[in-house]
Amino acid sequence: MPLSSPNGGNIAIVGASETERVGVVPDMSMIQLHADAARRALKDAGLTPADVDGIATAETQVIEVAAMLGIRPRWMDGTTIGGCSFMAHVRHAAAAIATGQASVVLITHGESGRSWVGMPNYSMNPRGPDGQFEQPYGAIAPYSLFTLPALAFLEARGMGQRDLAEVVVAQREWAIPNERAQRRTPVTVEDVLAGPRVAYPFTRDMCCVVTDGGGALVLVSAERARDLPSAKRAVYLMGSGESCESVLVSQMDDLTSFGSFRRASAEAFETAGVTHADIDHAMFYDAFAHLPLYMLEDTGFVGFGESGAFHAEGHTRPGGRLPINTNGGGMSYTHSGMYGMYAIQEAVRQLRGEAVVQVPDMKLSFVQGVGGLFWSAASLILSNQAP
Repeated sequence: MPLSSPNGGNIAIVGASETERVGVVPDMSMIQLHADAARRALKDAGLTPADVDGIATAETQVIEVAAMLGIRPRWMDGTTIGGCSFMAHVRHAAAAIATGQASVVLITHGESGRSWVGMPNYSMNPRGPDGQFEQPYGAIAPYSLFTLPALAFLEARGMGQRDLAEVVVAQREWAIPNERAQRRTPVTVEDVLAGPRVAYPFTRDMCCVVTDGGGALVLVSAERARDLPSAKRAVYLMGSGESCESVLVSQMDDLTSFGSFRRASAEAFETAGVTHADIDHAMFYDAFAHLPLYMLEDTGFVGFGESGAFHAEGHTRPGGRLPINTNGGGMSYTHSGMYGMYAIQEAVRQLRGEAVVQVPDMKLSFVQGVGGLFWSAASLILSNQAP
């Protein structure tokens, strides 16, 4: 029987796993990374490919992943809206399960972002909006495209490079004990500022690592979750939201605040029926150091101009009042090109009590993703409390 809502704890994540290795994995292709993560997540859930009737992924063809695993799904989602696609997939899968369109949904990610094995050829489209209005002026790579909003954000608040560096230092503290993290060397604000400049205001450590890897999730109804071997480790979807804006970063409605963060997060909190004060932990997609600053303010955790001080005062670090990016984030842990899956994985680990650096007394985690260069956003609120 269809459920009343995909939110409110009616849908559960019962399987979650990253690939066996993240970082430099030259012996595995993109599709092999998908398959590795999928099989591990299904094993974690106590299910098999034969149980799966719904599948979702981004960039890679859903059909290709299904064929690789021998799955013949009755529901598919190939939504590709950038790195937050996997947050959107969780939301879409929950709706599919709630309405009876699927019973077991597998969401996969695999990306050979560093070794580039089995990846599609990258090419620029001169006919698209970016090909016409940004690329001719040299605005091509993410680090050059993000400079405009980052500088506008800092200028509007009287903030500067040190505030970006504080984000890096705070997140590195989480990564240092994590053997899977790609950057584990302790750093100071001065170290970050003195690093090689990539594109002002970004120095190297303010930019994400480039890696290979992947991850997968398995979702079922909360009722079905109770009958699985993984029942005691189930994580429930309390609320969700998504939104989009422009494919051109130069055409953001407001360079100093991303409307999609505001809209997606507001819907997540509304559908979850919780407040910011209820959140114990947050995962903020951090391809570059300015993004967690935007997210803190746009999602309502702090006020205008307060995000820099919030990091500098240690509130996001171990023992802080809002632990953020507890795996080290995209800037220190891993970033294969689309980071959203890894953010969800860490939120699940924290809620299960399985994280490398565990936040005590975890009940609710907020996950905020960004797609592309301020194209889109998706938000999740997850809980370890059964409905």
